[in-house]
Parts: sequence; structure tokens; C-alpha cells
Amino acid sequence: MRSERVSFLNHRGERLSGKIDLPDRGSPAHYAVFAHCFTCTKDFKLAVNLDRELTDKGIAVLRFDFTGLGQSEGSFTDTNFSSNADDVVSAAVFLTGRGTPPGLLIGHSLGGTAMLYAAPSVPSSVAVVTIATPSEPRHLKTYLGIDSGLLSSEGSVETTLAGKTLKITKQFVDDLDRTDMNAKIEGLNRAILVFHSPQDRVVGIENALTIFQHARQPKSFVSLDGADHLLLDEDDARYVGALTAAWALRYLVRM
Repeated sequence: MRSERVSFLNHRGERLSGKIDLPDRGSPAHYAVFAHCFTCTKDFKLAVNLDRELTDKGIAVLRFDFTGLGQSEGSFTDTNFSSNADDVVSAAVFLTGRGTPPGLLIGHSLGGTAMLYAAPSVPSSVAVVTIATPSEPRHLKTYLGIDSGLLSSEGSVETTLAGKTLKITKQFVDDLDRTDMNAKIEGLNRAILVFHSPQDRVVGIENALTIFQHARQPKSFVSLDGADHLLLDEDDARYVGALTAAWALRYLVRM
């Protein structure tokens, strides 16, 4: 796998940092966009290992840092779930402008929720893959243990996640609460593949079942038995990548 460093503008004119992973030889037949998990970056281990499998099958992947994270411009404090979905659309617009529109959208954890939300705004997309994904973005509020009373009185709270201290604002939480994902998923005219581990302690498997229930056909579900939420085991990540490639090519060849 070889990688090309790229950058593009988000909807607010801030420059986002990305990498396009390409096959070692020849030109890719198809393109995809990958969205990382909450507070992760494009260089997270899962993304790299997954992309190795996709590029081996001729699928190039754009992975990028959301606004305010990694090497991307902007302030994380000013972002929210809606802006993450907008960043996905900006990434797709960038690829389309290069003459390589993405047919496949892949997201991990909250990045998967953003992919489901953004997919209707990416006309070239025919398939969406979610990995360990919350069925509703408001799941994040519970996971972070945000004190709603303190948030209302102070306007923001600080919380720690994976060793990082984050400032969570009221507008961020309000945006999580106002998003209706069930309606989005039910109206999504895309093939959907849902990956989830029964042992996921961060996002329970009931989230995957909700996504699958509301999705239209064609839809598929794969249980990642034994995997952790972050798919830190390389074999787990590459297994997801190999299955994603085999499944997605069935739809990508029809573009």
C-alpha cells in the first residue's frame, strides 16, 4: 500500500488533512472514504490495517482528520456531530472534484454514525459500512458521563477520554440530542454492511441490531466475535477490511 498526502477545505473553509491509500501497483478501480472514531485520527491503527486489505482489492481509500483533530485545522470545541457529517461530505466532494467519486463510505464508531447521516449527501455512494457504530449519536453523551445540570449552568464541561482532556459544550450535546438517526437510516437508499462485536464494552451490540432493523435491503450483518471496540488486533481489522472489499465490490462494479 502506498499513500498520498492530501488536504481539502471543510464547509467553513478550514483545511482538513488526509491521506489517500492506493494499491502498490496499478490504478485503483474504485474509491472510498473512511471516517475515524470520536477523538481518533486518520492514522489510527484500525484505519491503516483495514486500508491494506481494501487497496489489495483495488479500492483506494481517503482517510482524514475531522476538524480540530490530528493535523486538521479548526477548533475541536466548536465542532459537533453535524459538523463531522459535513466533513464527510467535504471529503467526498474533494474526491469527486479529482474525478474519483467515492462509491463506498466506511465509518468506525461515531464516524460510522456520521457516515450514515452523510450518505444521502454523497450522490456517488452506493454502499455504507459501519464498524462498532452507535445507532444514535446521543450514545456519546452517556459514554462520556456528562453532568447535564452542570452543563446547563456552566455552558461547558471538561471530561477525559483515552487520556485526553476534552471540553464539551452545550451546543455539542444539543446537536447530539436533536439528531434522529432512525429516520435517516430508514430513508437511506444504499446497501449497508454492519460490523459489531458482541463483546464491545463501549458501544453495545444492541446498537448494531437497531441499525440493521431500520435499514432497508440489501443489508448484511457480521458479528466480530472476540474483538474489542477499537479492533486493536491487526487480524480483526484486516478481517473487516477483507470482508468489506468482497462485499462492496458487488455494488461498486454496478456504478
